[in-house]
Amino acid sequence: MTAIRSGARARVASTRRASSEARRRGVGLALALPPVVLLAVFVGIPVVLAVGFSLGHTGGLNQTIADIGTGTRRATSWWGTGQAYVDVFTDSRFLRDLGVTVVVTVVSTLIVLAMSLGIALNLRLRGGRIASVFAGLAVVPLFIPVVIASWAILTFYAGDGFVRTAFALVGLQGPIWGYTTTAVVIGSVWTSLPFATLMATSGIQAVPDAMIEAARDAGAGTAAIVSRILVPMAGVPIVIATTFTAIGILGQFTVPYFTGPNAPSVLGVDISKYFQSFNRPQESVVMAVVVFVMASGIAFFYVRANFRTAKKEGRI
Repeated sequence: MTAIRSGARARVASTRRASSEARRRGVGLALALPPVVLLAVFVGIPVVLAVGFSLGHTGGLNQTIADIGTGTRRATSWWGTGQAYVDVFTDSRFLRDLGVTVVVTVVSTLIVLAMSLGIALNLRLRGGRIASVFAGLAVVPLFIPVVIASWAILTFYAGDGFVRTAFALVGLQGPIWGYTTTAVVIGSVWTSLPFATLMATSGIQAVPDAMIEAARDAGAGTAAIVSRILVPMAGVPIVIATTFTAIGILGQFTVPYFTGPNAPSVLGVDISKYFQSFNRPQESVVMAVVVFVMASGIAFFYVRANFRTAKKEGRI
């Protein structure tokens, strides 16, 4: 009889625990559902519609833009047609601008990474007022709107800007970087440096002092400490800074629109031109899909770094 009662109590307790666990899961699902729904409605559905439109599915919600746009390719099979992609990838202008976009992204990201790491390492290893001033100055662009910064960079490096004027005062011909790809790189570095500096600095500062002191006691120099301790242990923040910087530069519009040349241009500006000026929305969507695929490839390294960190910490 006692055994029966004990079994009944155990079953009741188990039922209560399962019910409590179900309630907790329900609350968690209810809390997570609103942002998921918002992402699905305002991001997921438009992405699916855009990809379908690029493949020639011009019905439904894509009907209006397909009727207004010129040069629209319509689906010839159940999955669509790849003719719009053929049109874009056989256009020499697109291939040229794609190359410029890749070069600007790679060069700007490398410069941002080098500068942010230099500031973070200098602040950690040497410190002092100068290092703090550099770290503070690197964050200043965070509080300046991109439009204002772009216009300032353009006027600073224009033919009648500060650089040319300063050179002219000493009888020299200064460079003109306004409306050039060089100005786009400068603007990209300016706008991307604050976030990368914050991430790199936080990662470098999180390395324990004991490890650095132990390495110095073992005879390690500054280069060995940087390459074998600081940078590897701050790897995840550095990867995050690198991927977010590259993705931001890859899809930027304001900086190249204000400071860059009309041709060659980056894909962010091309998408706007093809959609508004040339009235070829399908080709602009194809370019957007290309940028999205490239950004997804860059984001893979971010996801991989987080996965490896979670696995190392035993969270998965």
